[in-house]
Amino acid sequence: MPYLLAADVGGTKTLLRICQAGRPHTPTLQKTYPSAAYPDLATMLDEFLRAADARHISAACLALAGPVNGRQVRLTNLPWEVDADALQTRFAIPRVELINDFAAVGYGIAGLRPDDLLTLQTGVTQAGGTRLVVGAGTGLGVAWLSYQNDAYTVHPAEAGHMDFAPLDDTQIDLLRYLRARFGHVSCERIVSGPGLVAIFEFLRDSTRAQPGEQVVQAMHEGDAAAVIAEYAMQGKDACARQALDMFISIYGAFVGNLALLTLPRGGIYIAGGIAAKIAAEMQQGSFLRAFCAKGRFAAMLQNLPLCIVNDPDVGVLGASLYLES
Repeated sequence: MPYLLAADVGGTKTLLRICQAGRPHTPTLQKTYPSAAYPDLATMLDEFLRAADARHISAACLALAGPVNGRQVRLTNLPWEVDADALQTRFAIPRVELINDFAAVGYGIAGLRPDDLLTLQTGVTQAGGTRLVVGAGTGLGVAWLSYQNDAYTVHPAEAGHMDFAPLDDTQIDLLRYLRARFGHVSCERIVSGPGLVAIFEFLRDSTRAQPGEQVVQAMHEGDAAAVIAEYAMQGKDACARQALDMFISIYGAFVGNLALLTLPRGGIYIAGGIAAKIAAEMQQGSFLRAFCAKGRFAAMLQNLPLCIVNDPDVGVLGASLYLES
């Protein structure tokens, strides 16, 4: 029986999965690897495939966090270049496809079950309406889906690298702070794991909030963004709390801007590694307030269906489904 190899390759971690054709929800082998611990994807695949029976892999789809240029991808937040033809030859896999990581999420939406979704705004779903997929993690991914010939077509985008648009005086100061550090300030510089850390550092350095010693020490010892979110949600640090509130508001405004661009009456799906972890905070209202705060078009945005994707494997699921589409 033929097997499929699927991968969701991100700047922080890479998820590899082998499943039988026609059974994308039931992997026969699945492992997660820290991306930065490997010099390239081929080395990681070599280790993974040694634990599998690679002889029967008929096709592979690798979803990568970066713009796809034909058969090659240079990842945005990882110093890797991936060549589909080279991998196809090295591992003797008859077919190797490369797609954008959020294109994979777009394909994965069709395979989600009802309990994989957490509704933030019910809205009114239009059959065949455009869908929008957005997600913050190590970076900020975007894709949109149009309905054509009785099926959805996925369109990857690099909208996370659009210019950040501040909405108040504090955000203007945040823009100035980050511009001094980076020059160009994209939305991804703020709406991402590193972006949450950047907001925290801005609040600290501008003396708007003073972090406690405990959170500072924990940030040095672990994942700084995860620590900030944890301390904020547990009410253990005021600076972390302010940072997370600001992050959620900017996130909501960004998704609202994309909704104005795409008019996603078929639904908005918030994926990525962060949303599911802070879902309770995003339900409190500040995300939706910023999402809908678009002046004369506020009422229209209030009618758009919007949910959080709880399945962390939606990208690798989408890569599997792509091979069978």
